[in-house]
Formats: sequence, structure tokens, C-alpha cells
Amino acid sequence: MPHGTTHSRTLAALAAATCLWIAPAAWACTNFLVTRGASADGSTMITYAADSHVLYGELYYTPAADHAPGELRDVIEWDTGKFLGRIPQIPHTYSAVGNINEHQVSVGETTFGGRPELKDPLGGIDYGTLMYIALERARTAREAIEVMTSLANEHGYASDGESFSIADPNEAWIMDMIGKGPGGHGAVWVAVRIPDGYVSAHANQSRIRTFPLRDSKNALYAKEVISFAREKGYFKGKDEDFSFQDAYQPMTFEGLRICEARVWSMFRRVAPKATPPEESVLGKAAYKPLPMWIKPERKLTPKDVMELMRDHFEGSSMDLSKGVGAGPYGLPYRWRPLYFKVGGKEYINERSTSTQQTGFSFVSQLRAQLPGPIGGVLWFGVDDTASTVYVPMYAGIRRAPHNFAVGTGAFQRFDWESAWWVFNWVANFTYSRYRDMIVDVQKVQRELEGDFLGRQAAVDAAALELYKRSPELARDYLTGYSAEAAARTVKRWRKLGEELLVKYVDGNVKDELGGLTQPGYPEEWLKRIATEDGETLLKRRLPGEVVEDTPLHVTGYFHSVEEVAPLKAQVPADFPWDKEKLVLLPGTDACGKPPRCCLAPKEDPATKKLHLVPPEGTKDPCGAPAWLVRIPKGEKRPLLTESAGH
Repeated sequence: MPHGTTHSRTLAALAAATCLWIAPAAWACTNFLVTRGASADGSTMITYAADSHVLYGELYYTPAADHAPGELRDVIEWDTGKFLGRIPQIPHTYSAVGNINEHQVSVGETTFGGRPELKDPLGGIDYGTLMYIALERARTAREAIEVMTSLANEHGYASDGESFSIADPNEAWIMDMIGKGPGGHGAVWVAVRIPDGYVSAHANQSRIRTFPLRDSKNALYAKEVISFAREKGYFKGKDEDFSFQDAYQPMTFEGLRICEARVWSMFRRVAPKATPPEESVLGKAAYKPLPMWIKPERKLTPKDVMELMRDHFEGSSMDLSKGVGAGPYGLPYRWRPLYFKVGGKEYINERSTSTQQTGFSFVSQLRAQLPGPIGGVLWFGVDDTASTVYVPMYAGIRRAPHNFAVGTGAFQRFDWESAWWVFNWVANFTYSRYRDMIVDVQKVQRELEGDFLGRQAAVDAAALELYKRSPELARDYLTGYSAEAAARTVKRWRKLGEELLVKYVDGNVKDELGGLTQPGYPEEWLKRIATEDGETLLKRRLPGEVVEDTPLHVTGYFHSVEEVAPLKAQVPADFPWDKEKLVLLPGTDACGKPPRCCLAPKEDPATKKLHLVPPEGTKDPCGAPAWLVRIPKGEKRPLLTESAGH
């Protein structure tokens, strides 16, 4: 069976493997691009979050191969598994692991849809196949652009509008492409090079507007991209004023708020001073385009870029961890659908870079100073980017690690060996008490990623020494290293899931010593409950009800300023020691905070008993504070409180 056929059928088995399967309206996928001059180590980096509610996250692997004259390659639509036809194979194809090949070419995408009349139902090649054939055939980003565009023109483009990230160790490009509609055959497209020292992004909205028409170093385009727009009535004006976005995907509220907002959030995190204000993407005023690229205020590391992929609009008015939709524990996700109607009005849920339905994501690191099999690293993760672990997959490995490999588990079948299922298991439990549990998740996440990043220089050096002796020895070594890293990650993540269940079982929280605590809901959520359901939930006494009292356990009586000396700073200077004394009521504080002062009991007129109720306040993560209680100097009655409920 021809290699191309095997690869195509492997992808077809995914059935709905990527963004477009759920239609452009779902606004899936996000890409960031970092040029070598904007990175701390001189690498080019691109990212890709492949987001779909039906995408099973796994790592594809394509070995290099030689092909016989006349051999054909199947074209299986990546999204649907539909057979589109066959195309001629070339004599030799390169190996690729995920979305990076042995020559450090890396490709990602986001679907923008564009004008619906421009999709060609008879197109012979889809966007997903274009990406993976580019990895099989290209040694540079420019070659990848040539491969993709020539194939689309020769065989007809079968998909909706797409933005592609295409990079190698020296350059990073964004290419926007859209078909010509029924009978049009081929595609119109523009590709622009990101200037060195800058970063860019795209997120389901065409981003290319005007571009240089006579500068092939920085811009490439289909010769008919402008004339076709004129022919269709999308553009009137001078060639130099032509905007691909305006012609082929005019901006809408959804395009701005759901898509460009993700670009804005990335920009504001790397260049807060240069980024336009938040109002520019809220959709409340006239549209003013974001810059195509921006210069970061400092150079970015791979870890920085991983963290950019974990954005939920924190610190902005779109912050998903805020508001009633976040629930009591600040969950920064909203269950779909993305839009909803109430009272005849339509509303949106915010759409951030990090989202619950990510199948897989990556940060590709492309380094010119090292041979391709060593210099290219696909930092690969599955499921939600905020709680994934990016594991190093070197470009030269011979196979995908077992836990990430195609065939380990499936979308309809849970498997403890599958990284995707294990990470989903942990993430979905974390969603139940996110504000607390994500702290435990991030601790282990940082340990693993920190170890991989910390060991990278040593792994590179060891592989390079082997490469000098034999490139194949280096590939063997890197294959073993990436496999071990993946296996260790999945094993630790299973253990993390067990630890979380033990710690947070039944809504309780165990402390570091294993003691059970019941912190309850956050104070702001309790206030909301009291406001909305207070009349129903208000605690009352029945007529004639006898309330049982419970003695409070107190320790330490203080009769003078000398006796209270260690706590003197907590006691008012004018405390009347001649008439009153203090007693210590212990709390549950675990942080060593001093007791507060001063409570006073109240006497029940009917029973003459002393009742004490500590005041309510904002819940302290350290626990309930201790209190100094003031009582008359000769008082001997016990301090009581009403018995707690079940």
C-alpha cells in the first residue's frame, strides 16, 4: 500500500479531526507566531490549538519514503474522512511528527470561513491535506507555500477560507486562502512574512489587509487575487488599496469579539504599551483594525509562549473567571453553544484562546543553529491548554510515543493508556472546583514542563554528539527520550487525578496533614444565594422550639495586661482590666495569625445564659481566626453557642 494512502487513511480515521467539522460559526482554533528576532533563543515559534468537540487528540507520524513512478496519493478530507480523489506522488517525501517535519518546517491553521459562495463543492483537495502534504514535500516555509498553493490551483480547493501559519527556522508567514466557488477551480490567496523581531496571531478571522504588491521577499499572492475580487464585485479601487480581509471576509461583530479578541489578548500580554485599548475588540464602536504584528517588550521563551496559550482574558472585562457564568469557583469556560437567546435578544459566551474542547495543541520551536532532527521540537499537549503539559517531541523521532500515538484509545472509548483521556479525566474533575484545584494542577504542570525545559540543553548536546557519529543514532536517542517524557507525563497525570479525588472528595478539602476541612462556597457566592434564594433558605425557629446549646471550648484566661503581654498588640490600650477579663476562643487558623479582639457574649433575657456568635466575614484561606472574648471579671458561666446542623 503506498505510503501516502496509509497516511491519508490514518487521518480519515479521525473522521472529524479538526476545526471546520463543526462549521466556521464555532470559531475554533488559535495560532500565534514568534519570529526568531522576537525569541530569547533565536528560534522561530508557532502555536496551534486544534479545537473541536469531536477531535480526539493524538500525534500523527509520517515516515520518510521513496515512491515509484506513477504512484498516486489518496486525498481524504481531514475533517470528514470523505474521499476526494488521488493526486500524483513525488519521488521522495519527508518524515513529519505532528505538524513539524524533519527540516523544521511547521504548519498550523485557523478557519475563517469567508464568503460562503466561494466554497467549491467539487474541489479536489482540502486544507488539512494541504498542510500535511506541505510537511511531506517542503524544506522551507516558502516551499510549503508553493506546495500548498500549486496543489490548490491544480486540483481545486475544497474547503472554506483558511488562515495558515507556515514557518521554518528563519521565517514565519501567515497565508490567507479562499476558494473561487462552483466552477471557479483553484483558490485566491495572499501570504505575508512577519518582520523579524515581531510577533503575530490569527484566530478564525482573516487578518491580511493591504500588502506590498512588488516585494516578493515579504509578500506572495495569487496573480488574480485582486482581479477576481473586482469580478465578483467585492472590491472597487486602486490595486494598492486592496484589502484581502475586506474583500473576502468583511469584519462582523462575531469576527471582532469572538476572534480578533484572542489576537488582542495575546498582543496586550507581550506588548501592553503598544496594544490598542480593550474597547477596540468589544464591538461597541466602529471597527478599527488591530495591527498585523507587534513588537514584544521583551524576547519570548518557549515557556512564555506556552503560557500565552493558556489565556482566558484574565484582567480584562472579558475575563472568563468572573461573573455568574463562572460559577462559585471561577471556572473560565462556558459550555456550548457559543450563542444563546433570552427574551428575544441574542447573547454570546466569550471565546478565549484556552478552551475546554481542544483536541491537541503545540508550540513548535525551530532552531537554525541545530540540525533539523534536533533543532525542531514540537512541544505537544492534549486537551485544555490551561491544564495540559507540553511534552518535547523532537522532529527526528522515528515514531509517536505510545500514549500519544494514533490507535491508543479512541474518541468513543476511554483508555488509561491514552494521554488525551487521562488529561480529560483530570481536567473535567478540576472544572468542579476550579479555583482551588487548578493550583494543584499547575504545581505538577510546572514541575514537568520545568524539568523538560531545564533538560533541553543537555538533551540537545547529547543528541548532537551522536549526530556527528551518525544521524540515525541521534534519532534513536531522541525517539527514546520523547517516549520516556510522554510516558512519565501520563503516569504522573494519572497519579495527580487520584490525588485530587482524595483531596477534594464530596466537596470537602483535606489540608496538608490530611485533616478534613469544609470551606464551603466563596463569600461572594453565598451572598448571591442569600439574595436569590434567601426567603426559601432562611433559618427560622418554630414556635416553641427549644434550641440546644453547646459549650464553647475556650483556653487561657487573662486578668491583666501583664498576663496578656504576648498578645498585647491585639488588645485596646484602654481595656478596663479592673472590670473585665479576656478569654481565648481558638480558631482553625493554619497560618499563625494572632487572635482578633474583642468579642463579647450576649445574655439571653429568658434563660440568663451567655451566648457567643463569632461575626461573619470574608472567608480566610488560612481558616477561621481565633478571638479574644471580653467578659466581666467575676463571670463564671460557660460560653454557649447554638448547636450546628447536620
